[in-house]
Amino acid sequence: MKTRTVKVDTLARVEGEGALLVKIKDNAVVDVKLKIYEPPRFFEAFLRGREAAEAPDITARICGICPIAYQMSSVHAIENAFGVEIEAPIRVLRRLIYCGEWVESHALHVYMLHAPDFLGYPDAIQMAKDHGDIVKRGLGLKKTGNEIVTFLGGREIHPINVRLGGFYKVPAKGDLISLTESLKLAREAALETVRWTATLPFPEFEQDYEFVALSHPDEYPFNEGRLISNKGLDIAVSDYDGHFAEEHVPYSNALHSVLKERGPYFTGPLARYNLNFEKLSPLAKEAARDAGISSVCNNPFKGIVIRSIEILYACDEALRLIETYEEPEKPAATIEPRSSVGHACTEAPRGILYHRYKLDDQGIILDAKIVPPTSQNQKIIENDLRQFVPSSIDLPQEELTQKCEQIVRNYDPCISCATHFLKVEIEKE
Repeated sequence: MKTRTVKVDTLARVEGEGALLVKIKDNAVVDVKLKIYEPPRFFEAFLRGREAAEAPDITARICGICPIAYQMSSVHAIENAFGVEIEAPIRVLRRLIYCGEWVESHALHVYMLHAPDFLGYPDAIQMAKDHGDIVKRGLGLKKTGNEIVTFLGGREIHPINVRLGGFYKVPAKGDLISLTESLKLAREAALETVRWTATLPFPEFEQDYEFVALSHPDEYPFNEGRLISNKGLDIAVSDYDGHFAEEHVPYSNALHSVLKERGPYFTGPLARYNLNFEKLSPLAKEAARDAGISSVCNNPFKGIVIRSIEILYACDEALRLIETYEEPEKPAATIEPRSSVGHACTEAPRGILYHRYKLDDQGIILDAKIVPPTSQNQKIIENDLRQFVPSSIDLPQEELTQKCEQIVRNYDPCISCATHFLKVEIEKE
């Protein structure tokens, strides 16, 4: 009986630290464990006893790649608790800053973290030697996304201008228009990105996933909407805890999230796309069709194309928002604390990000719950490995290991967010 073990001490091109163990016996996968061993950082505990106004700045520190997602979920949840109504211009600015985060995060993943898998390079630096123009295009897109976040948030990493009720400072319309030229160039680069990613080699691999995402009646979702799935889920965000559960597994510092009724589910760009295709901009829908992607995509390897379509949409939406923006009378709504519980879910680049806060009548946070998208996708990643590896068991060990890593990278995991990759071992008996 032949036994083989593959060990990779550190998996590059993911954010955070963890390990993957795949056990194969008699040409069958008998065990898969996505082991997230990065230490928990206890942000939910940090929030207890703090003033509600501190939540956006504290939660932004959870992630340097998607701080806007954490800020948006926190402000919406606390505003939900306090019954705050947000006027249209503030809502426009919130969607706009989220566009910036999607552009910079997706561009980083598409060009620097995931494309090397498809083109056979160990990293983007090596890829740049043969594909310099492509890498430059990716860096240019990321720069544009960062410019939007900096313009509205005060800085690229952990922005400081977001507050309950709105912003500390809002731009004049004329100042906002200064972003349009770079956004138009980025939109063209995003269109090229969709065309380019569609030419990459994709394994034949489709699964019957339950996709979960926000759905808004009029818009491709960022900050608002109901939680729906392709298998019957349709709930208000406030009902989240009644339908989703977090489970502890002994080999991971990140909780696994499941639907109580059915188990693992898939959140992120593929879920948003499959559940909200008709709400994409006409340009994004046309680009998807030209790229050979229909309104339904069940191949996680094609997530790189879907992310590219979302970059294009975010550029298009940002330009629309700038055109419609009118400066609000004041930068933030008035906040009146009350004893209450608030819920919110927004669409981080990697998927739905749920926040729940319990507050007293002075606006002090008594309890907090944060469920990041990567922890929600852990079980579905393990399921993908169980389904994919049997058809690839005869591959050389190095190639099989690379494919397993690529499956994990399909989800663009943010492991630091999930701890509330990567070392890889493949054992064959």
